[in-house]
Amino acid sequence: MTDQPKHQQETSYKIRQREIMYSVAVEAERLPLLFSGLWFHDDVRNNFYYASYLFAAAVEDNLELPFSREDAKRKAEAVLLETVRLQNRMPGTPLYGHWPLGLSPAPQEAAPHELPVEIMGSLMVWFCKRYSARFSAGLRVAFHTAIGHIYRSGFFRKQVATFGHHEAKYTAAKLIFGQLFGDDLLREDGRHSLEITLAHIRAKGMPEYGSLPWFWHWVQAFTCAWELEEDSSVKLTLSEMLDFLWAERSQWYLQGAWAGAHSRGWPHDVPADGNVLHDYVQFGDIALPAEMPRTEYAGFLYYEAPQEVRSTALNRQLPAEVCKKTEKVVPGSPERQPALHSYAYICKDYAAGGMWERVEEFDNEQLRWAFSLPVPAAAGVNRLYFFHPGHGYQPGDPRHQSPYMEVLYHRNTILSLFPVPEGEDAAIVGVLPPGEWIRQPKALFGYAGNVYFAVYVSQDYELLERPSYLEVTCRNMPGGVVIEALSTDQAAELGIYGLEEFAAAAMKRAPEFTEGESLSAVYTAWSGNEHLQLSLDNKHLGILSQINGKPVSFEHYKV
Repeated sequence: MTDQPKHQQETSYKIRQREIMYSVAVEAERLPLLFSGLWFHDDVRNNFYYASYLFAAAVEDNLELPFSREDAKRKAEAVLLETVRLQNRMPGTPLYGHWPLGLSPAPQEAAPHELPVEIMGSLMVWFCKRYSARFSAGLRVAFHTAIGHIYRSGFFRKQVATFGHHEAKYTAAKLIFGQLFGDDLLREDGRHSLEITLAHIRAKGMPEYGSLPWFWHWVQAFTCAWELEEDSSVKLTLSEMLDFLWAERSQWYLQGAWAGAHSRGWPHDVPADGNVLHDYVQFGDIALPAEMPRTEYAGFLYYEAPQEVRSTALNRQLPAEVCKKTEKVVPGSPERQPALHSYAYICKDYAAGGMWERVEEFDNEQLRWAFSLPVPAAAGVNRLYFFHPGHGYQPGDPRHQSPYMEVLYHRNTILSLFPVPEGEDAAIVGVLPPGEWIRQPKALFGYAGNVYFAVYVSQDYELLERPSYLEVTCRNMPGGVVIEALSTDQAAELGIYGLEEFAAAAMKRAPEFTEGESLSAVYTAWSGNEHLQLSLDNKHLGILSQINGKPVSFEHYKV
């Protein structure tokens, strides 16, 4: 695909966007309306997204629909009108110009919330400009009125401080609403915010590393602003921002998977990469999923990533190591925060890696490390990882990790130690993707995708079949886990051609775990026959990482 002429790529992305539009529109037409006249009470934005797609499908001539266009248009308009009317239109009241988020039990009584307008407000401007000529008179008036209230609410009039997704959406809104209402001061604020945000993430990295679905809010907000922008110089800076964002995405990309560490993630992104619609439109190397947990505006907005960025994402024939440094910002703190270092090894069949440091993230949603497989055509988990559950953990939702883990990353191998102190729950949890698995005492050997996995644990374990993955529970920590992955091609180079053969060979390479005052894991990897050691002095919390007898840490890699 990367060798296609540009006009063919554009045709391809438009086809993929129409597939999304068609799929969501069919679902929206099928869904019965609730007593409120809406489809959803969980998140007001879902009504806006579904109604947008149904309306667009009804008025676009290039879609063949299995239902009446006029009926679909009326249904979409009715939902859009009900959604827009939920806005708080009382000047001087808290959260004036905002919408509620959750709508249960009675949408008309739901209190306004600060989040929906951040992204929905800008998207409403885009949708109105694109389709208002096809609106009924009542819907056109409702949209224009709501957009006026959004502007007068001034929700976006905030200074950039943490360089996160909220501020990214404020910045895009400043440009969009400043242009729409001829507000030169707001436009200048938006331009300045855009420039300092871009300069910061270029120099310091994105503080919300791998943060989903919020990374896609960055992409949508700035693509929306780029499509609406009339000033060529501002549009150029928006292009630079979007080039950076897609370059960031491409470095961690493996056929829909986002390799490495994540500062945040929701259940539809952990343990499976489920939020892939923007990847689907941009790269086109995965299937359109049957389930779309975050439809948003992937079927409408598009910015073509630079050719070299697309090539990085789509060409994984040769293994690559990705090393990044990020500096977080703490509001109100004059002190410079310690840098965070992330690492990933990515080849055509799998990826491995994560964050060297463990830090407190919002809602304790950090995914510190994982092995990733390409996103499968059918629903299913595509990650493998272990963690000690911490604050916020619930069985069946394998997120929310405790601080008690140390790691060593080296290409296709990850060593991890869990120095769980007395008084804490002594069990760690592992996620294994669906596949064939051979159980051995203190080891599991599996085949998933085109990859063999050797999973060694220092303690006995129990298995539980979850709906989309296999859950491993190892009790009696402190202890450790060592995992190495080999693609079928890599295994064939070693003379291994099946799972049983792989398991038999892997059993002979089991790591050595030690516990007590000093906790350690020592392992000789298949890859390069290299000697890896991770040791932790429990008493003094000293950490030793070695490869072939030489100390190693994130400074070992180029960052």
